[in-house]
Amino acid sequence: MKTRRTLVAAFSVTLAATLLGACGSGDAQETVGAKNKKGGQLNIGPDQHRVRGKKVASIAAKVPAAIRERGSLRIGGSADAAAPLGFYATDDKTRIGSEIDLATLVADTLGLKVDFQAVSWENLFVGLDSSKFDAVFSNVTVTEERKEKYDFATYRLDDLAFEAKKGTDWRVKGPKDVAGKTIAVSSGTNQEKILIDWSKKNEKAGRKPVDIKYFQKDTDYYLALQSGRIDAYLGPHPTSAYHVASAGQTQIIGTFSGGGDAVQGKIAATTKKGSGLVDAYAAAIDHVIDDGSYAKVLKRWGLSSEAVKKSEINPRGLPRP
Repeated sequence: MKTRRTLVAAFSVTLAATLLGACGSGDAQETVGAKNKKGGQLNIGPDQHRVRGKKVASIAAKVPAAIRERGSLRIGGSADAAAPLGFYATDDKTRIGSEIDLATLVADTLGLKVDFQAVSWENLFVGLDSSKFDAVFSNVTVTEERKEKYDFATYRLDDLAFEAKKGTDWRVKGPKDVAGKTIAVSSGTNQEKILIDWSKKNEKAGRKPVDIKYFQKDTDYYLALQSGRIDAYLGPHPTSAYHVASAGQTQIIGTFSGGGDAVQGKIAATTKKGSGLVDAYAAAIDHVIDDGSYAKVLKRWGLSSEAVKKSEINPRGLPRP
């Protein structure tokens, strides 16, 4: 999202190289990755052995006839997304990640093949407007402004995370916990706005403001964290959780809604308003939640804490700027 982008694709390449160096020898097609905290492997090879679903006729019937006849679901994803959401496998051409896995489960349930297309963030919405895409699965947050043009079926919570050096006993539960701390954040994001608001609250309460730092490259945040130049990095929870599991040098010390105090942010399958598809997406998501395949996908990518109990159609979104 323009207001809350994940780490850029360049970081995915760097991280993949780091993981390859960490895992040593092995079958790159199946077990490439780094040891997670439970001793398992984070698979970043092209052979994903995805969790798959089966067609449910009653749900598939909700799909408009023209798409059923076509037999495929054209799904857009951001080429700028990063691990574990959407990134390139070790062959540098296969797109993998949690968003791809969840979109595949939905398509399976609807009895449709998947036609994935990775484009720039802005072109995701151009693709929806022009009906090039039937859906976008790409960490899109529901907002009140977007609801004017698009329909949403939620499938994950939109959370942010404070990531600190491993072993720290510092925890973040609210503004006072970051008073006087040096924290890095990406410019122009929801998390930056939240951090600035918290800093102002601290000053108003007579506490020290937050010393906010910005870096040119996303990987520089982690170098600064390890060197002690910053106390924490505030970013999207999915990428922080992936980094914690893969690198093993940091820990999450606090999580918060991407909507701040105003509303719990929610990530959703996005479709053009009035396309007739949102009911089918919601029903398919509810089905994979009920049959347990949804939980397996989230667990696989370290995102279990962002699970939803059911899909909501066009819920309350982040307020207008």
